[in-house]
Amino acid sequence: MPEKEQNNQNDFMIEKIKQRPINRKKLLRRTVITASMAVIFGLIACFTFLVLEPVISNWLYPEEEPQIVVLPEDQEEMSPEEMLAENLPTESPSPEVEQEELVLEKEQIDEILSGVVLDRQNYKEIYAALSDYVTELNHYMVTVTAVTSNIDWFNTVQEKKNQTSGVIITDNGKELLILTDASYLSSAESLTITFYTGDQVNAQVKQTDNYTNLAVLTVPLEDLPAGIKKEKLVYPTLGSSNTKLTGMPVIAMGSPMGTSNSIGYGMITSASTVYSVPDRNYKIMQTDIMGSQNASGVLFNLDGQVIGIITGNKTGSDMKNVIYAYGITEMKKIMEKLSNGSAMAYLGISGLNVTSEASGELGVPLGGYVKKVDMDSPAMLAGIQQGDVITNIDGRNISTFNEYTNIVMQLEPGKTVKMTVKRKSQDEYKEMEFTMEAGETK
Repeated sequence: MPEKEQNNQNDFMIEKIKQRPINRKKLLRRTVITASMAVIFGLIACFTFLVLEPVISNWLYPEEEPQIVVLPEDQEEMSPEEMLAENLPTESPSPEVEQEELVLEKEQIDEILSGVVLDRQNYKEIYAALSDYVTELNHYMVTVTAVTSNIDWFNTVQEKKNQTSGVIITDNGKELLILTDASYLSSAESLTITFYTGDQVNAQVKQTDNYTNLAVLTVPLEDLPAGIKKEKLVYPTLGSSNTKLTGMPVIAMGSPMGTSNSIGYGMITSASTVYSVPDRNYKIMQTDIMGSQNASGVLFNLDGQVIGIITGNKTGSDMKNVIYAYGITEMKKIMEKLSNGSAMAYLGISGLNVTSEASGELGVPLGGYVKKVDMDSPAMLAGIQQGDVITNIDGRNISTFNEYTNIVMQLEPGKTVKMTVKRKSQDEYKEMEFTMEAGETK
């Protein structure tokens, strides 16, 4: 009996406790929920970082905005009368003294000229001086290489390089700004700038203007190669094309002959042609320099000033290989817009100045004469017609079409514009007002 009781106790003590079966569906559901929550929280964290990171970075390390580029305007020319008045002596010399000085001056001139003998050496020295001058001007010039690539029928990559010239304009504190021909830029996969030292750096397009086919390229100042330091950069002086240009000696720099770093010497033979596009007029200068029909670059005068931007023949002349250029004065506002990456307003009016003769003899009011209005342009939709004379824009009086152009260049696309015109009705001009919204130049 005692043994039996002991066996029963042993059986009770060795009872095996079985584990609870695993619920696989519940475990899978919890795993999926945990993973989903992790993904959701990860996405929220990434989104928060992307949104706040620039704010925090700008707060901790504020980035300086590029400076607004403002090109110097032309200085008012002193009239011949003013120059004569400025040089007049305060006291009139006696006739005897004046005659003596004139005789003495003539004798000195004759003596100097009698000792001057011009020969081949003088001719050589003149061109040596011009060569040295060109070397200085080369510091302002760059070569722009546009690279494109295509795949032929045999799946072979073919790389094509096109080169044009550019001129350094200035910098905005962050970027170097370069004006160049835009012909090869739209299809280019990469752009390379080559400086006069041979150093190269990549560039980006800031903005282009389809009417003039010009563009401004940018190079970050921090990316400039070691051979071109910021403190060594020099910028050309922009001259004036409102002075007497015909007969002025000029030097064509860039690619006037169709190849990079070519030059041409000559003079301006005509500056009376006007190239008209919507809302703007450009002076076209013609030279006697024979070059390429694909020429690019700039015209320098002998004072180191840029006075023209080389362009194709827009005069209709049969002299197709002569170098032509936009007058720099008319280009300055466009260059400012391109350098600042600003959109250009568009109203769609082509016009010209009302001359004093037309005003006096025909009774045409002074203002901007409307020669043409683009189809479906803001001006046409508002009611502006050919033959109207623009006299006021947003409260600012207009006496020439050039003044109209300057005001339009200051407008922002989308701005509402109030325009006053005078329209001929029978034998008199009647004043009319129109309202339009400025578009954007494509």
